[in-house]
Amino acid sequence: MNLPELKTPLWGDDIPYVAGLREKAGRILHHSGFPSAKTEAWKYAHFDISSLSALQINTDVHHCDHDNCTCHRQPLPFSCYRLEFCDGQFLADHSDTIPGVYVKPLIEALFDGETKTYLNKSFPIEKYPFAALNTLYLEQGFMMIIERNTVLDQPIYISYHQSKSGYLNNMHNLILCESGSQAAIIEHFHCERANNYCNNIVNEIKLSAAAKLTHYVFENESVQSHHIELNSIRQKENSSYQAFCLKKSGGFSRHESLLRLEQKEARAEVNGIYRVNGSSVSDITTDIYHLAPETFSDQLVKGVATDHGKAVFQGKIHIAPNAQKTEGHQTHHALLLSDTAEIDSKPELEIFADDVKCSHGSSCGDLDPEQLFYMQTRGFSQDDARNILIQAHLNEVLEKINHPLIKEWLKDQFF
Repeated sequence: MNLPELKTPLWGDDIPYVAGLREKAGRILHHSGFPSAKTEAWKYAHFDISSLSALQINTDVHHCDHDNCTCHRQPLPFSCYRLEFCDGQFLADHSDTIPGVYVKPLIEALFDGETKTYLNKSFPIEKYPFAALNTLYLEQGFMMIIERNTVLDQPIYISYHQSKSGYLNNMHNLILCESGSQAAIIEHFHCERANNYCNNIVNEIKLSAAAKLTHYVFENESVQSHHIELNSIRQKENSSYQAFCLKKSGGFSRHESLLRLEQKEARAEVNGIYRVNGSSVSDITTDIYHLAPETFSDQLVKGVATDHGKAVFQGKIHIAPNAQKTEGHQTHHALLLSDTAEIDSKPELEIFADDVKCSHGSSCGDLDPEQLFYMQTRGFSQDDARNILIQAHLNEVLEKINHPLIKEWLKDQFF
């Protein structure tokens, strides 16, 4: 891949710390390159990386001069605090102040040296080439600290709006949940036009002792888009992380989660639903490391593939030798509704402890013809019957959402 040339320099090249991060990322990309069909972690959902070569980095100052600017806020059926991105840029001036939460644009946190303890510390960057690409163009994103014992009364809604074609957007967010804090975050990626662009996102999340975070990701993007997201989560004692990834539309999408349960009684749930049609590709990849005793993880992913769509599920649970009395479970169920669609599933367990409860399961098949026939005898058309059964198949994941208004909004948006 020929890397994009910058029309104007990125901010921070004169700061040794920032320049060093970018230089290291450039060396990694030069040495390792981008994944191909021979790369184990990407062999089921690789793409022609040259398709991104024509994209540019948006270094222009944001102006609200187009009709669909994220600054023109769309109403939501629930109260929330808003953070706004438009065309890959974080708009602090258009974002809300959140009580008990410290939010600062990433470039300011870099300048003040506040990121040194956290940035690129939660994952081995050598194994994540798109995270290295993200660091090479490091500039956009935010640093968020949810202060000790803060319990937010409404979710933080993060809008990523894309109004233009031709951009490679690299966004890096640091989210630090201090001890005893409780919050919910909704990431909403949306685009009203068939724009060609790539969102390359890295979220580094740290949950201190007894912190609780619910994390929703809703992708509703252009059929010509690429979406590559790495969520790297570190959890301390008695913390809780619950995630929901909903993939409605897009071109190529890879949602990757790396979780490290580092102390006793850390809990994680990573759930997802997807629909792939046309020639879209959806990849959900998860690595969960149980590194301490009495930790718990559970994963449920359900999906539907039609037309020439392709879906990939890769889930791995690692149980360290000292992680006794640990539970780890993962399940993937998919509907394959076309002879030309494809679903690849790769669940894995690596267990090095004796006293554990672990399981994984995966299934793939068509709709039950008897159920279809029964519904048609009750007056439903074949299309209506199929849609109802598909929705019932996916609803099991959505029913895990505890916030009723968010649940109904996501159902209305997804179906």
